[in-house]
Amino acid sequence: MNRRQFLVTSIASALGLSACGGGSNEVKSSNNDGSATNNGESGESHSTEFQKSLFIPEEYKGVTEAGITSYNLNLQQGSSNFFNSGSTATWGINSNYLGPTLRLRKGNKVAINYRNKLGEETTMHGHGMHLPAKMDGGPHQMIKADETWTSTYTVNQHACTNWYHPHLMGKTAEHVMKGLAGLMIIDDDKSESLDLPNRYGIDDIPLIIQDRAFNSDHSFNYNPSRMDRMMGWKGDTFMVNGVIKPYIDLEAKQIRFRILNGSNARVYNFAFVSGKSFKQIATDNSFLEHPVELTQLRLSPAERAEIVVDFSQDMGKEEIFMDKDSGKNLLLANIKNVATISNTLPNTLISLPALNPDDAVNTRSFTLSGNRGRLVINGQSMDMKVINETVPLNAIEIWEVTNTMGMVHNFHIHATHFQLIERNGSANHIADNEKGFKDTVMIPPNESVKLILKMTDYSDNSSPYIYHCHILEHEDQGMMGQFVVV
Repeated sequence: MNRRQFLVTSIASALGLSACGGGSNEVKSSNNDGSATNNGESGESHSTEFQKSLFIPEEYKGVTEAGITSYNLNLQQGSSNFFNSGSTATWGINSNYLGPTLRLRKGNKVAINYRNKLGEETTMHGHGMHLPAKMDGGPHQMIKADETWTSTYTVNQHACTNWYHPHLMGKTAEHVMKGLAGLMIIDDDKSESLDLPNRYGIDDIPLIIQDRAFNSDHSFNYNPSRMDRMMGWKGDTFMVNGVIKPYIDLEAKQIRFRILNGSNARVYNFAFVSGKSFKQIATDNSFLEHPVELTQLRLSPAERAEIVVDFSQDMGKEEIFMDKDSGKNLLLANIKNVATISNTLPNTLISLPALNPDDAVNTRSFTLSGNRGRLVINGQSMDMKVINETVPLNAIEIWEVTNTMGMVHNFHIHATHFQLIERNGSANHIADNEKGFKDTVMIPPNESVKLILKMTDYSDNSSPYIYHCHILEHEDQGMMGQFVVV
């Protein structure tokens, strides 16, 4: 792990991955009926650096009728006041920027209705969701302007924190950058039985971390150069839930943070300035079997993690959440409220099934590389007319993914959840906090990973799923492929 962290930090420094924060923010969020409510308004100033309260996206549990829970989501244009003066043209979901947190439960049949009011076509992908290919929301499920597309499926996966975002061929990075993103939280019997912080917005806090850049008139500055597209575009201003340098007032107790790296390309190394430790309890798609104590947490774009921080002895203190790679502060946690309930983090969270590599019937190799200004997988750029792989239903497979380039990549597979079995040829190089189910894995320069997976439940000879690097400019540049499950 130390070697990988050194490589990533060195590459970041070499590529000039600097960032700066500042200013303040006001955003608007939606109620379940689609109306807007003001959030992130000016509050008590804790310091000159943190002047706005953290915005908590609306929790949207949907409306259940005739056994189907429906979520009505408007993809719309708007404007947001990220600074003390002026406004920024943004996109949002039932809101001016970002979208509500969708609350789903294992076993429920859901219908997620996306109405496109943007004036141009897009798609909406349920990232991390296990669902049929036709409901995936990838490049093939186009939503034209003024039309509605519905993703219908039965939720059948472990409790986890996922997200939803556009996946339009060639424009994913731009559409996410403008503000189309939101969390999806899946609950199940196990998650509800654990003594974990679970009061949304009180001791169970969503954190969507993004970087952006602005012009002098406060409009978004997103005009990636050829180099930006090759290396991944990075902004110079960080936001948490659409707020620049926010603070949050918390109870003196254990607090759960659900963290999403929602940036286009930036890799973060999250930590507290004080060096305070915390325990990671979940990866992308499941709880870890046991909490893992950490003082820093590295996430590449689209990766998620849930952590629990014990503030029970910190009444009256402030803790600053930061990105160690850039040295920039992200969020001030102000421990000022008396705990109204206590939690005791269990030593055992879940027992995860493990696929046996000896049972694998096939091994596939994927090489991430560059070719004359193109970004490719196995020498091929994404072609929506080409099926690159055919995967048998219920077959255990090993996928070996190798990054041959001198930059960080990652690898995301749609609709399935894998486990890491090797890094650089050794199971010993897998960190304890990587041992849950995942859908996205970071691969440092000139390194490789082995994943074990099994496509279950859904087969379709003609509708493909996607695998790709989740650095958004990279997938837009062609570092993506397609597979069908048969």
